[in-house]
Amino acid sequence: MPRSKRSKVVPLTKTEKRPGRENNERLYGKIRESINDHQIIFVFSVDNMRNTHLKEVRTDLSDSRLFFGKTKVMAKALGTSVSDEYRPNLSSLSKYLTGNVGLLITSRPVEEVLAYFESFSKQDYARMNAVSPITFTVPAGVVYSTGGNVRQEEDVPMAHSLETTVRGLGMPTRLVSGKVRLDQEFVVCREGKKLDSKQAALLKMFGVATAEFVIRPSAYWTSATTEVTAVGAMEE
Repeated sequence: MPRSKRSKVVPLTKTEKRPGRENNERLYGKIRESINDHQIIFVFSVDNMRNTHLKEVRTDLSDSRLFFGKTKVMAKALGTSVSDEYRPNLSSLSKYLTGNVGLLITSRPVEEVLAYFESFSKQDYARMNAVSPITFTVPAGVVYSTGGNVRQEEDVPMAHSLETTVRGLGMPTRLVSGKVRLDQEFVVCREGKKLDSKQAALLKMFGVATAEFVIRPSAYWTSATTEVTAVGAMEE
């Protein structure tokens, strides 16, 4: 029986804009709108990105606009050449938009923003593939909740219910008289080596926070001078 040609299903993807394109256009528009409202633009990067800490930064700088998105879109919003830059010399700032970076568009004084970036730091737990800044070893004997990070008289033995968990994460533990024990010391991680998922989980379990969320400004532009200042060059 021949197929009916009276009705035809048209996929919505053919009639609607792609979400990715809409998001790019929205980001582009918001950046240019913010440039109209403010006088200073910073390019910055973040070590050990955590959305929780970034949200705190947004709150602290609520009178400014902070953008994280596709660097190509952000660069296009600023302008990538003299012919298409949104404000004089912004194309020189867009050259710093490489890698995992963001924009802060603000009216606060440069010195105030730099001081804020310098002072803002949050400790957090490292994630898989992070390079460990320390070597962490759990001593032989009864395993304590901090893995030997503090004196035994100030610590408590690890809960016996966690023994199967830490053993599953690679520690050769056993349960003796209701206490988690190691027959020999166990090196959880080594300085300068990447963490795997089990090592990251163990560090978190022992309360060892080795990651630091910090903001590193790389350059800024001001409407008053239309000049771009490299923060690293300024500090040298």
